Amino acid sequence: MDKQTKEQKNSLAVEPVDRLLFRFAIPSIIAMLVGSLYNIVDQFFIGNSVGELGNAATNISFPLSISCIAIALLFGIGGASAFNIAMGGGRPRKAVYYMGNASVMLFSCGVVLCVVTLLFLEPLLCFFGSPDNVLGYAKTYTGIIALGFPFLIFTTGGGHLIRADGRPMISMLCNLTGAVVNVLLDALFVSVLHKGMAGAAVATIVGQFLSGGMTIWFLSHCRTVQIRRCHLRVQRGILVRLIALGTAPCSNQLAMMLVQIVMNKSLKYYGLRSVYGEAVPIACAGIITKVNQVFMSFIIGISQGLQPIISFNYGAKQFQRVRKAYLFAITCGFVLALTAFSMFQFAPRQIISVFGNGSKEYYQFAVNYFRIFLFCTFLNFLQPISSNFFTSIGKPKRGTFLSLTRQIIFLLPLLVLIPLYAGIDGIMYAGPVADAAAALVSAVLVCQELRRTEYSR
Repeated sequence: MDKQTKEQKNSLAVEPVDRLLFRFAIPSIIAMLVGSLYNIVDQFFIGNSVGELGNAATNISFPLSISCIAIALLFGIGGASAFNIAMGGGRPRKAVYYMGNASVMLFSCGVVLCVVTLLFLEPLLCFFGSPDNVLGYAKTYTGIIALGFPFLIFTTGGGHLIRADGRPMISMLCNLTGAVVNVLLDALFVSVLHKGMAGAAVATIVGQFLSGGMTIWFLSHCRTVQIRRCHLRVQRGILVRLIALGTAPCSNQLAMMLVQIVMNKSLKYYGLRSVYGEAVPIACAGIITKVNQVFMSFIIGISQGLQPIISFNYGAKQFQRVRKAYLFAITCGFVLALTAFSMFQFAPRQIISVFGNGSKEYYQFAVNYFRIFLFCTFLNFLQPISSNFFTSIGKPKRGTFLSLTRQIIFLLPLLVLIPLYAGIDGIMYAGPVADAAAALVSAVLVCQELRRTEYSR
């Protein structure tokens, strides 16, 4: 084991867990915020130049963005967890194969998704619930951003691998650079040159190309291992391990994608039968989902920063450090969740006004959606952190189950059933019920695991 590997091992094994969490989580949070910024910035410029229909179009294409994140987490977190567990167990020669195979799968899957999207663009957007008056905007925007899918996936997933290599600041830098370029080009293409949906999309993919190129370079110059050509040959056993450990976070994103599709269709159907119409609920829900993603970026950033600490110390059988790290993470998560809850309850109109003007019905629906659908935001830190906790200790089945609780097991059925009796308002009430149920299940499973590791000391 070389000197740098020993330094990383000593740091993860002996440095106070609160200090470690801040060191790994803050760059991860910034990286997640940058990912959210891509969507938020487009939404801001499109909302203020194109209007409600443009906002609705970005929401229609949003399931494809979620699918990119799902693939990135499948091989990014799967590869990072496998890498850190192997390094913690003193197996660096095995660990490097996880890094190499994960890198290949990230880019390859991005290419496949890009091709499929371009081949079936209009049918996909119609399936995602696009109203007729939004479809043209959605086709323009999605047809361009699809070209950036390989680089978006590689940057997002590769960031986890770079962080697992002990370089969280580099991971943040790759994402931040692309986001800054996106903001500058959005201002140029949309506000100055008035290129509308196409301008926002081009700005997005240019930033992604730059971030992807940086990620490729840094992964080819790892600090703790050296990736060679032989490590890039995909091996069945390695691939199975990556998928097993990455299934939980990936499943959570796929569940979000499915819920987003059902949500769009429900908002379109019940909106047409209400005073709001088809486009207003879809536009408002899209904006609010992306605003909520900013809050969730903090929570997911904490869970991702927690991953190398948990994985390494669990592999080294330092269970007390595992317990301390998890408890500190959920304490930080609770403080952030309470802050977001206060903003969503007391300043919803101010938040929605940032993304352009709208009708009286537009503001009415947005304010209600903020206050009702996101009412249990103060609990929404527990399920993501706990799901990633189980993945990080090599228990992907429990992690996958937890990742599915809110979206699939609770929210999806409620989105179908409650509106049958309460109309479009029923969609809003499904949110807090699902959030509370998922938090309760997470608390029960984690308490069981922490008691088990306490007895194992």
